[in-house]
Amino acid sequence: MQPMDNLELLPEPEEPRLLTTIDRDAPGYPGEAYGVSDEEAKELRWPAAPIRRILWPWGAITFALGTVFMLVVLPYINAYLAPVLPESEWAYESTGIRELQDSGLTGEGVRVCMVDTGIDLEHPDFANLTLAGFRDFYEGQHDDIRDIGEEFHGTLMAGLLVADGKYYGAAPGIDLSVALALGPAGASGQEDMVAQAIRWCRITENADIISLSLGSDPGSGMGIQSETVIAVQEALDAGIFVVAAAGNTGGAGVGDVSVPGNVEGVIAVGASSWNGNIWSGSAEGSPVDPYTGENRSYPNQKPEVSAPGVLLFSTASTVITPPYAYSTGTSDSTVLVTGALALILEWHGEALAGDDGILDPTEMAIVKRSLASSCDKDFIGGSSHHPSGGYGRLDAVQWASDIAFELNLA
Repeated sequence: MQPMDNLELLPEPEEPRLLTTIDRDAPGYPGEAYGVSDEEAKELRWPAAPIRRILWPWGAITFALGTVFMLVVLPYINAYLAPVLPESEWAYESTGIRELQDSGLTGEGVRVCMVDTGIDLEHPDFANLTLAGFRDFYEGQHDDIRDIGEEFHGTLMAGLLVADGKYYGAAPGIDLSVALALGPAGASGQEDMVAQAIRWCRITENADIISLSLGSDPGSGMGIQSETVIAVQEALDAGIFVVAAAGNTGGAGVGDVSVPGNVEGVIAVGASSWNGNIWSGSAEGSPVDPYTGENRSYPNQKPEVSAPGVLLFSTASTVITPPYAYSTGTSDSTVLVTGALALILEWHGEALAGDDGILDPTEMAIVKRSLASSCDKDFIGGSSHHPSGGYGRLDAVQWASDIAFELNLA
């Protein structure tokens, strides 16, 4: 059978209701047979021709531009739709953070240092915030406190931690220092800058916790023998907790969590969604430690824990109205674990550090061991460890309880 793609229906001159099948390349009846011009007669062969001219190419171009526009402005649109979209309060409630706060904990006296794209202190939810320190390792403009991130990543993360206004962060009472060490795109490839920032957090800011909502895929950017890894190990050796993002490479076959989250002493954090599932983008940890070549073991398998990290509502740049946006990723989860740990250190930090007031490896191991034992195992189907979900979902109340038990405080 011959293909019929070139056939069209043409009305007869004497009886328009009668249609004749013709070859579209045939000249057809002259226009005078219809009382119209020859060009108008051609239009009669396919009445939808004017629509076709509108749809192609301009309709296709408009659709493509519209799609790109929606992807770009979606975070801002979400801010306006916040009243009808799921709130982020579930993230604080489901992890026990709000329960710890209800007991009076805010993170007071705990020093936290964030390494990111900076912070927009003009945000109204930071009206009561005074930074303990700020340092610009990207451009050297130390007196200009700002967020250079194209998507204001640093401000989003800071809001999840210390917002105290329309929204309430995980630990708004902490002493927060901010190191601007990531570029506008939020890339973690500025190896020397990140390493310098971590050392500043340790030496100058005397941090109790360093929060790293950043990372590089193993084998690219930060290598396993990189300055960043060395700086992280220096912090761990000094008794400073390091909490880092596991990475957003789930399903990509990368092979391990991000650097420096793959360092043994670091708490690497994966993400969970509001429905209680592991976020599909959470990186999978390798069973093998790339630094020793040996199998990882409890409580240092990667990642160690998961926390909410999907569509969390937080503070954004004041250049947009309203200055809020949704954020997704293991960066967000990292901040919630940082906040939970800050609340716990406010409560048990003095007892944990002992008479010398300095955390040694044994005391830091108590925190990691208690984290692994306290996690919600139902989140990972009751297994002992999941390559993306870690030892389970964060349960801050149980974490604090398990630490107290190990310290004979319970």
